[in-house]
Amino acid sequence: MKIFELMEKNGHEELVFCQDEPSGLRAVIAIHSTALGPALGGLRMWPYKSEDDAITDVLRLSRGMSYKNAAMGLNFGGGKSVIIGDPRQDKSEALFRAFGRFVDSLAGRYFTAEDVGTSVDDIALVCQETRYVLGRREKSGDPSPLTAYGVYRGMKACLAAAFGDESLKGRRVAVQGMGHVGLSLVRHLHEEGAQLFVTDIFPERVEAATKELGARAVPPDAIFDVDCDVFAPCALGAIINDDTLPRLKCRIVAGAANNQLAESRHGDALHERGILYAPDYVINGGGVINVAEEFAAEGYNQERAYARVATIYDKVARVIQISRSQNIPTYRAADAMAEERMARLGRLRKIYLPGRA
Repeated sequence: MKIFELMEKNGHEELVFCQDEPSGLRAVIAIHSTALGPALGGLRMWPYKSEDDAITDVLRLSRGMSYKNAAMGLNFGGGKSVIIGDPRQDKSEALFRAFGRFVDSLAGRYFTAEDVGTSVDDIALVCQETRYVLGRREKSGDPSPLTAYGVYRGMKACLAAAFGDESLKGRRVAVQGMGHVGLSLVRHLHEEGAQLFVTDIFPERVEAATKELGARAVPPDAIFDVDCDVFAPCALGAIINDDTLPRLKCRIVAGAANNQLAESRHGDALHERGILYAPDYVINGGGVINVAEEFAAEGYNQERAYARVATIYDKVARVIQISRSQNIPTYRAADAMAEERMARLGRLRKIYLPGRA
């Protein structure tokens, strides 16, 4: 892997490799851009098959955070971190505290938070070694419910654009991934009367959705073949690819997963097929809006956070409007919207340094 070429291609500022033998920590922190402020992005823990896979993922995710934070109107740049390990077996206090020391060494250029495979309890351990953490239990807490609420709001904007009616009543929605965000999203959809099809690689998660909400269970690989109005990917990325795209039988793709398109050409293919795609970093921005509220001068306020997350409806609608007016795929419309803000405000401060106005 030619790491510097990858960083140069996507405009990354910094890549930090973190190793601590006593705790078993092997982690990577990626800072994509600090043009709008300190980099903000969660900590993911996953059993990557190789170090190259972990590096590729953290680079993609950190770039996505720059665009997400810009699209959400936040004064943060983009960053992300990954720990190589199984979140069901390899967690320990020493592991997360060691990671916290590496975050602290960046002196405020990067703020971390919860993400896939980590929890507010894990973040509490990181907090013992650094103050550069958002999403603490005593403040904004678990961002998953607000991420799910933002996806729900963005999905309604897509329905309004595709069908002329934002109601989910009777709509067939296939949800891939029943983690914290996926299950919260399914609850919103159930309350509005959607017909639900759900899947996850962990059967106990699917069982929770079927028993509590009456959803229909689908084998993991079969979720792409469900005849539905909306396909909602809420697991890991790159699930819209050469293998899955021809199988989709939906009118809309709108979910919480990051980096849903394996390659940009898959976004072009969705556009050509007439499938409305809600760009992931726009529709799933609720969580980062929530944790960013901790920076408010008057302190965190959940009611205000939910009100801001509700505006994801308008952001998704704006992306669709740009896409249709310029006849370009929605992912390109979203990029244009985010890049315009980064370029306009980035001129004021090229690289964020703590303590410098």
